[in-house]
Order: sequence, then C-alpha cells, then structure tokens
Amino acid sequence: MLQLLSRKKWINISTGVFIGMLIGTLLPDRNHAADQQHPRDYAEIAASGTIHATTEYNQLSFRVEDDTLAGFHYELIEAFARDHGLNVSVQPEMSLERRMEGLASGAFDVIATGMLVTSELKDSLLLTSPILLSRQVLIQRRADLMPDSSMFIRSQLDLAGRTLHVVKGSPSILRIHNLANEIADTIYIKEVEKYGPEQLIALVAHGDIDYAIADEHLAHTLADSLPQLDIHTAISFTQFYAWGVSRQSPDLLDSLNGWLQRIKQSAEYKRIYKRYF
Repeated sequence: MLQLLSRKKWINISTGVFIGMLIGTLLPDRNHAADQQHPRDYAEIAASGTIHATTEYNQLSFRVEDDTLAGFHYELIEAFARDHGLNVSVQPEMSLERRMEGLASGAFDVIATGMLVTSELKDSLLLTSPILLSRQVLIQRRADLMPDSSMFIRSQLDLAGRTLHVVKGSPSILRIHNLANEIADTIYIKEVEKYGPEQLIALVAHGDIDYAIADEHLAHTLADSLPQLDIHTAISFTQFYAWGVSRQSPDLLDSLNGWLQRIKQSAEYKRIYKRYF
C-alpha cells in the first residue's frame, strides 16, 4: 500500500524505479515494438505465441507487490493468455496518448486497463464488453486541511471557476465540459502529460495541486493510506469501463469478449475481483 511519502519520493517510486524494473523484466520480445508496423489480429498473435499488452502502472491495473507482479487488469490479461496458450508481454505506459499510438502502430495488441467507454473512444478503437462499472470523482483535501474553507467543493455547483487537473487526453474531459454547461459556468481544465491519475491523487494529497479527477475505484484504493483526501464528490454517473484493441483486430475483440463472458462466471474471476475491490 502507499505510505504518506514526500511528493518527490512518491513520484520517483511510482514512475521511475518500478517502471524501470517492470520494463526490464516483462518484455522478453524487445524487438517487437521496433519491428511491428501494423496492428495484429488474433491469427497473427496466435502464430507468434505472444500477445503484447499495455496497461497503466497503478494500484489497480498493474504494480509490483514485494517480489511479485499484481493488479486486477494484469491478472486478467495473464489469465486470457494462459487460457489461449499464449505468452503475454506487458508494458506499463502512463500516457493514454502513447497507449493509443502504440495500439495503432501494432506495438501493442491490447490496452488492458480500464478505459471509460465514450462515443469518442468508440470512434478510435474497438472496445471489449464492459469489464467494470465505476464513475469519476473529485479528488480534494479534507475541508479542515484547506487554507480557505471556501475552497472545499461540496457539490458540482461549487466547481464554477475551479481548475481541475486531469491526465492528458482523459475521457473525463468531455464530462467536465458537459458539467460546465449544466452548471452554466466555466470549469477550467489542466491536462497533465507527465503523470497518471495515481500521481495526480498524490499531488493533491501533498498540497501541490488542489483538485484532480480520478476513477472512484482507484481513489478508494488509495484513500486509506492518504487520509487527508476527500473523494466523495461525484463528477459523473456510473459508467462502463473496458479494454481496447485496434479497429483492424475484430477477431481479437471476439476472442476477448467470448473469454470475458466465460471467466466472469468463474470462481477464479470472483477471487481476482475480491482481491482488488
């Protein structure tokens, strides 16, 4: 679990040391990204014997836990590969934009992390059947820790004139624009390219920024070890989250969907889900 670390130490751990370790240990086919020039469908993946996945490094998707690898989405893609007689190569990538670029170029076969299902995203790639239900929440410090009590957001109406930090390209940006229309006022958006949502949560906790938007599941996972946070203001209604593949990989999508339908009924899936939620 996270500890109450200094901002610098937390960011270094989450984006430097661990990711370096992961890339060094999880990518047996180091030439794949350089050699691949097109998205692969299932037949080509099966012939190669390895499926290449990208995910986000955070407490829910993919992490180092002592000397082992863990994470809800990591365990699921591992199980998919096992059940189809494949090896899996997992590359953590914090940037949504680079995950999408890697999928389009064929460097990755699947984005195996929870992506908010939106009409815009459906135009860019093929999305699996829903893997999770969740919603976007506001990340802020508790009211008693704010320098000014007026800074604490108690309802969506209080977001007028505030600046919300989000990961660059996040689907939540569309929701914020819609919310600004609903409250008939301006909500400013600061897109952050360098960090993922887990790092934004840590920056709020340590006072570097005041507000961020993150998935509720991830926020709850971190809240126990960051008790200075308040995560109780919802920004969106409950929505679907899914994995994504290239629009040139319809057979891979069918394989993933068929497998997801089966495993969701299994005791294995229930054990995995209970471990993280």
